[in-house]
Amino acid sequence: MTAAIVWQRRRSAAARVWREFAANRGGLAGLAVLVAIVVLALLAPVLTDPAQLDVTNAPGRPLQAPSTEFLLGTDIDGRSVLVLTLWGARVSLLVGFAATLLSVLIGTVVGIAAGHFGRWVAAVLLRFTDFFLVLPSLVLAIALSTVLPQGIATIILAVGVTSWPTTARLVRAQTLTIESRPYIERARALGGGHLHVIGKHVVPGVLPLVLANTTLVVGNSIIAESTLSFLGLGDPTAVSWGSMLQRALSSGAVTGGAWWYLLPPGLAIVVIVLCFTLVGRALETVVNPRLKGRRS
Repeated sequence: MTAAIVWQRRRSAAARVWREFAANRGGLAGLAVLVAIVVLALLAPVLTDPAQLDVTNAPGRPLQAPSTEFLLGTDIDGRSVLVLTLWGARVSLLVGFAATLLSVLIGTVVGIAAGHFGRWVAAVLLRFTDFFLVLPSLVLAIALSTVLPQGIATIILAVGVTSWPTTARLVRAQTLTIESRPYIERARALGGGHLHVIGKHVVPGVLPLVLANTTLVVGNSIIAESTLSFLGLGDPTAVSWGSMLQRALSSGAVTGGAWWYLLPPGLAIVVIVLCFTLVGRALETVVNPRLKGRRS
C-alpha cells in the first residue's frame, strides 16, 4: 500500500513537471527538433547505404553541387554530404551523451561529497575543482587527446574529465541548501548515517537540478567534440560534423565556393546545441522556482 502511494506521488510529480515544461514553447520546440535529430541519427543505417561512406564507393563526382541526385551535394571524394551529415550525427551525439554522462557523474559525486562532509574533505575537493576551473578546458582536452591514442573513447574521456567542475560547484551549493533544512536534522537525530542522508534526501533533491544542467552540458560536449575533430584530434576513421568541417577546410572548399560542403555540418552543430540549450533552460524554469515567472 505504501509503495503504491509513493508511485502515485511520483507519477503526479512527473505529470506536473511535464505540464510546466510543455508551457515553455521554446523548450517544447527544442525537444521536438532534438527527438527528430536523434531518430534520424539512429535510422541512418536504414535510410542510407553505409557503403557510401567508403571513398572507394563514392557514387558522385568531387564537390558536385546540390541536385536531385545529391540533395546536399558531394564532398571532395564524391560522397553524399547528406549521408555524411546523418552518420556524423551518430558520432557527435554519442560523444556528446557519453562525455556528458562521465562529466555529470564526476561532478555530482564531487559536489555531494564536498557539500555533505565539509571540513577537510570539502577543502581538498574544492581546491581540486579550482585547479580544473583555472585550466582552460579546451587546452586540457587537446593535451589529453594528443597524449592518448586517437579514437572516440579518447575524445569522450578528454571532454568528460575536463568539463565537470561547473557541475560540482552547482551540486555542492544545492547539497548545502538541502542539508540546512529541518528534516535533515531529524533524520540525523533518528540515527540516519551518511549513506541514509545522501541516498534518501540529498540525491533525490539534487537530481532535478542535475538533469537540467545535463542538457546544457551535452551541447557544450558536442561543441568540444566538434572542435577537437576540427583540429584533427578525433577518430580518423569515423565521420563526425567536426571532421567534416576540418576536411572541407583542408580540401579548399572555402576558396572553391563549395558552400554545400560547409553549411550542413555547421548548421547541424548550431541547431542541436540550440535545441539542448532551449530544453535545458525550460527544465531550469521548472526546477528553479525563482525562474517560473520568466517562462516563454
